[in-house]
Amino acid sequence: MPLSMNRDVFITCAVTGAGDTVGKSAHVPVTPQQIAASAIDAARAGAAIVHCHVRDPQTGAASRRIDLYREVTDRIRASEVDVVLNLTAGMGGDLVFGGVESPFPLNAAATDMAGATERVAHVAECLPEICTLDCGTMNFSLGDYVMTNTPAMLREMARQMTALGVRPEIEAFDTGHLWFAKQLAEEGLIEDPVLIQLCMGIPWGAPDDLNTYMAMVNNVPASWTFSAFSIGRNAMAYPAAAVLAGGNVRVGLEDNLYAGKGQLATNAQLVEKAATLVTNMGARIIGPAEVREKLKLVKR
Repeated sequence: MPLSMNRDVFITCAVTGAGDTVGKSAHVPVTPQQIAASAIDAARAGAAIVHCHVRDPQTGAASRRIDLYREVTDRIRASEVDVVLNLTAGMGGDLVFGGVESPFPLNAAATDMAGATERVAHVAECLPEICTLDCGTMNFSLGDYVMTNTPAMLREMARQMTALGVRPEIEAFDTGHLWFAKQLAEEGLIEDPVLIQLCMGIPWGAPDDLNTYMAMVNNVPASWTFSAFSIGRNAMAYPAAAVLAGGNVRVGLEDNLYAGKGQLATNAQLVEKAATLVTNMGARIIGPAEVREKLKLVKR
């Protein structure tokens, strides 16, 4: 594939995520007020899109509470800073088995499984411009946890998102997820312009080596818009890889806590660092208005 650098780049900031990161950095936002404030700061730093999870304000654990999403959404929309709001719809597919010798009964305390309508309930309530759709099932990280998204579940969630007028952002953690995304598009369950996020380096999906990454990129249809990121130590190098391959950038504390070795970062600092890299490459950072026009988003 010939090099086809993207010259007009948007940055997504993944603000807090659902992982066990709260105790690892004081900068990870937990309460709705903290999440909204961090998202707004990221937008001021150059992020056109903010991707938001919510957490239990007391424990910091990932949550699906609609009232928390409502507060985050209202706080971001009430600010003077314009930004495209992207809410996760990945929660509710967490299947944790009981162990290698006794997979059943499931680990009830860690398992969180919900139906399609329940998984999309906060999207219907808040009507963000974008919401994510994790487009497959995979062994996720360590232990007995499986990220579970069946074809039937994904079809129904995609149908509901599209009916709400919310643009799904396809999350592809491996090549098969990208393959199924194409099937959803073929069936008319997701509409043009299709938006996809290539999620690299997450155990045990697609590794973030450049051969695997370019295999993913080369299978993204030319008419689709894609972004890419990696987690951990390659996170701040991946903006360059994304832009060089024709894509857009995602950074944020969901994916990586550090701006450099031993240097804990805020979301705004990660966005600033990515923006500097992108502009030094000769590309232009575009804002939320241009993103809306490009992706045909409905601002609310």
